[in-house]
Amino acid sequence: MLNYFSGLIPISAGFIHEIEKESQAVLIKKNKYILSPIDSNKCVYFVVTGLVRGFVKDDHKEITTWISLGNEFIGAIQHPAETIEQPSIEYLQALENTELVALPNALINKLYESHQETNVIGRKILALQYHAAAERAILARIPSAERRYEKFLELNPFDVTRVPLRCVASYLGMRLETLSRIRSKLVKEMV
Repeated sequence: MLNYFSGLIPISAGFIHEIEKESQAVLIKKNKYILSPIDSNKCVYFVVTGLVRGFVKDDHKEITTWISLGNEFIGAIQHPAETIEQPSIEYLQALENTELVALPNALINKLYESHQETNVIGRKILALQYHAAAERAILARIPSAERRYEKFLELNPFDVTRVPLRCVASYLGMRLETLSRIRSKLVKEMV
């Protein structure tokens, strides 16, 4: 995570010291929750290794809202003006054994007050998160299920086979059977 930060801007020894002192390495086993609505939303997480998804439940149906394959920050939805920690409406789940670094929100606020580089880091991370959210919003509006899947592959050059098909289908807003049919058709076209 410190390498990630220093790739955005040079970081001071004091910044590094605060991070090392107050952040925490966390190992999450496959299929376990990192965060759920019964937990307080006290941290954001840096995904070092592994695979994580965010999802919400609607009428007992899981709707995947994002997928992370590492080297990025994740967290649950929280209004920036909320000063009191609220439970998350979102679930964060490890889809593989996952190594995270937990950064308490209180630490982030402290870093903003005491280390100028935090403002640049925060702005750059926010820009990356906004870009990813915009891509997800565009993807969700593509009316053709086949075209949505093709665009998903185009936007995500990672090994899609790492992500369970039920999560990909949910993320793309289609039934698992529809996704399987689309994938079979694309394989036949490639042969």
